[in-house]
Amino acid sequence: QVQLVESGGGLVQAGGSLRLSCAASGSVFRIYAMGWYRQVPGKQRELVATITRGGSTNYADSVKGRFTISRDNARNTVYLQMNSLKPEDTAVYYCAMEVQESVSLSLSRKWGQGTQVTVSS
Repeated sequence: QVQLVESGGGLVQAGGSLRLSCAASGSVFRIYAMGWYRQVPGKQRELVATITRGGSTNYADSVKGRFTISRDNARNTVYLQMNSLKPEDTAVYYCAMEVQESVSLSLSRKWGQGTQVTVSS
């Protein structure tokens, strides 16, 4: 079993910063792509940023220049540094990882439980 545990959400004023973390634990053999997604009530979950195992990144246009995704392969952890936050960034943020599990070597996408980010104006 593999679990993703997120931390770092909260309430912040517009213009402020937050850093999200997501760590994988359990029977992890290797993790390929990692990413962050967000969802607001009544809307589909949308991609925020992704990072490959080699460090190549991709961002949604709405967060380019403000958010930075990074990873620590030794710790099976992905981060999202969010700066210059805006009220429209308010959402539940989910991490996702493409995990190859030990023993079975099966590959599947795992999701974190979600963490609330609220940006006040």
